[in-house]
Amino acid sequence: MTTDHDNQGFRATGVRLTEEQLPHLRSHRTELLGDSLPAIHAFDKAHAVMLTEQGLLDPATGRAIVAALRDMDVRGVAETRIAAGGGMHSGEQYLTATLGPDTGGRIHLGRSSGDLIEVARRMTIRWHLHALLPALTDLRGVLLDLADAHTDTVMPGYTHGQHAQPTTFAHWATMFEQAFARDTERLFGLHGRLNLSPAGAAILTGSDLPVDRHRVADLLGFDAPLPHTMDAILSHDLEMETAALLATTGATLARLADDLYLWSTSEFGYVELPDRYCGTSSIMPQKKNPDALEDVKSVATQALAALVGVITAERGPTGFPILERRYSQQALWSMCGSISGKLRDCAGILADLRVDRDRLAAQAGAHWAQVTDVATALVRHTGLDWRHAHQVVGVFVRLGIERGVTAPAATCALLDDAARQVLGRDSGLTPEQFAEAMDPHAFVVRRTLYGGPAPEAVRREAARFAERLAADRQHVDDLRQRVARAEAALEAAVDDILARDDPR
Repeated sequence: MTTDHDNQGFRATGVRLTEEQLPHLRSHRTELLGDSLPAIHAFDKAHAVMLTEQGLLDPATGRAIVAALRDMDVRGVAETRIAAGGGMHSGEQYLTATLGPDTGGRIHLGRSSGDLIEVARRMTIRWHLHALLPALTDLRGVLLDLADAHTDTVMPGYTHGQHAQPTTFAHWATMFEQAFARDTERLFGLHGRLNLSPAGAAILTGSDLPVDRHRVADLLGFDAPLPHTMDAILSHDLEMETAALLATTGATLARLADDLYLWSTSEFGYVELPDRYCGTSSIMPQKKNPDALEDVKSVATQALAALVGVITAERGPTGFPILERRYSQQALWSMCGSISGKLRDCAGILADLRVDRDRLAAQAGAHWAQVTDVATALVRHTGLDWRHAHQVVGVFVRLGIERGVTAPAATCALLDDAARQVLGRDSGLTPEQFAEAMDPHAFVVRRTLYGGPAPEAVRREAARFAERLAADRQHVDDLRQRVARAEAALEAAVDDILARDDPR
C-alpha cells in the first residue's frame, strides 16, 4: 500500500507535520554532507546486506536494494545522491524513486538518523586520518634526512629570542621529528577510539529487531561495535578530541614555519626557500616573500578556531546539540584537509631548503652562546664552585661588551680580569683550556649525552627515530589495508546477494 506521503521522505507534509518546512531550516540537505557521502553510501550497502542476511528483508527485496545501490556506484555516488535529495537519507530517496516506496522504504529498518550520521562521521574522520598520517610520517622522514645532512652544521640555539647555546641544525630538525612523532602517536590513539561502530545503536536504544551490529561493523572496517548504544550516539567527545589534535599538530607546524620564517629574513640569512614557495611584490622588485611559510603559519589560527567551534557546538544536556554539529563537522573536514596539505608543503620546503652552513657556524659563537662551557671549565680545571664560576663568566661577558670585544676575539686575559673582580685572583685557566671552552664546534662535540647535539649522539638517536618511523609507517599501512579488506568484503557480500537465485 503506497500513499503520496511516501515519495516525500520521513518529513512528508501531512504525516506528523502539516506544513512544509522553511527551506533554510532543512538540515537534511545532501550538499551539506560533503566528505561523508561515500561513508553514508557504504553504510547503506552494509545495512542492506545485514538486513538481507538476517532475513529482515526477503531475498528479492534485498537483491533489488543492493543492485540499485551498486548502480549508484556506476552513476556516481555524490552526483546521484545530490540529485535524489534527502541528505543522509538520500539512499532511501533514491531507492524510493527507483524501486518504489514499498521497496525503497525498507532500507531504514532498524536504523535511525542517529547511527546513520554517526557511522558516517566516524568513517569520514578515519578517512581523513588515513590521509593525515602518511603526510605526517613523510614529513618526519624528510626531517631525518635533513638531520643526516647537517649533523656537523653548528648553529646558535635560542631562548627568550637570545643566543643561548650552540647546537646543530640536525639537533633542531630531530627536535621537530620527535614532536611530529608524538602527533603521530596521538592520532594512532584517536584512531583506536574512533574505529568502533555506532551502527545498530539507532538513536540511543537500538532496535528490538535482530540486527547484527558485529556484521555491519566488520563490513565497514570497524574493529568492533561500540558497547553502549546511548554512548554510541549521544556522546561526542571524539569530535572534540579530533579538533584538539588537529590544533596541536597545527601549532607544531606553525612553530616550525615561524623558525624558518625568521631565519629566512635578511637579518638572519640562515636559510632560503625554493622560489616555487615564494612570492614577490608589485612595487618592490627585490622582494622574495616566503608565502608558503605564511600559509603554513595560518593553519594554527584556523585549527584553534575550529577547536573552539567544535567544543562550543557540543555544549548543553545530553541529546540537545544536534543541528549545531553540522557546522562544526564542516570545520573538522576542512581542517583535516588543510593540515594534510600543510604537512606536505612543509615536507617539500624542507627537502629543498638551502641552508647557509658558514653563516650558521659564524653565528654559533658570535654572541657568547658558548660561555656556559667556560664556567664548566673553571669548575673542571680549577675546582671552583659553580656559582662563583657562573659569576666570573657573567662579568667576563659584560666586560667584553663594554670594551667592544667580540666573543671570537676574547682572550683568557679578559677572563682573568673578570676573575679578579669576583675572586680577587686570576681565573686559573690556561690559554689552551680557555680556547677549547670558547670553541662553539667543540661545545657541540662534547655533548655526547643521550639526546644531545653532538654529531655521534644525533646519529645514534636518529637511527632509533628511523626505526620508530618505519614501524609507524607500517602501522599506517596496516590501518589502511584493514579498511581496504572491509571494502572488498562488503562488495563480495553484495555480489553474493546478487548471485542468489530468485525463488519466485
